Amino acid sequence: MQIVPLSPNHIPWIEQAAHLLVEASRVHWPNAWPTLQDAREEVHDMLAPDRICLAAIEDNGQLVGWIGGIPHYNGNTWELHPLAVHPDHRRKGIGRALIQALEAEATARGAWTLFLGVDDEDEMTSLGGIDLYPNPCAHIQTIQNRKGHPFEFYQKMGFAIIGVLPDANGPGKPDILMAKRLRS
Repeated sequence: MQIVPLSPNHIPWIEQAAHLLVEASRVHWPNAWPTLQDAREEVHDMLAPDRICLAAIEDNGQLVGWIGGIPHYNGNTWELHPLAVHPDHRRKGIGRALIQALEAEATARGAWTLFLGVDDEDEMTSLGGIDLYPNPCAHIQTIQNRKGHPFEFYQKMGFAIIGVLPDANGPGKPDILMAKRLRS
């Protein structure tokens, strides 16, 4: 497997990336990219010159994962969005390799911090399905993973939970905010 920049010229990979977004989010995040057209638009948005778009390509030329990065705060901070790995290829180090490649590229472009939001739309954590007010931070301190939510994967990658946006996706469906320092 190799990690390569995705460009507008890679038509077959762009289409594979769009299919992957729909497939990877179907179970736990069905509203993220409900149609193939929504996913195609997301991929094309990530190909903008000021963004980072990287793909994990197998030796046979198949795209098995991809990641995007969006600059914020004059490039000091980058958002990891999205990350998708084909369900048949998870737990093989592809997500880890994609994040490490994004970190290297964002750092080369001047980033100090990488952040992300990871939704809990179907009560995968103890933050989902409840009213987080009046003190959302108290709930973060006792977060529990109930159904394989990816926040623990991101923690293993060095990200820390820095906040939560209650009801971001509707009542009881928060967005868990995470970040990590890229350089000191």
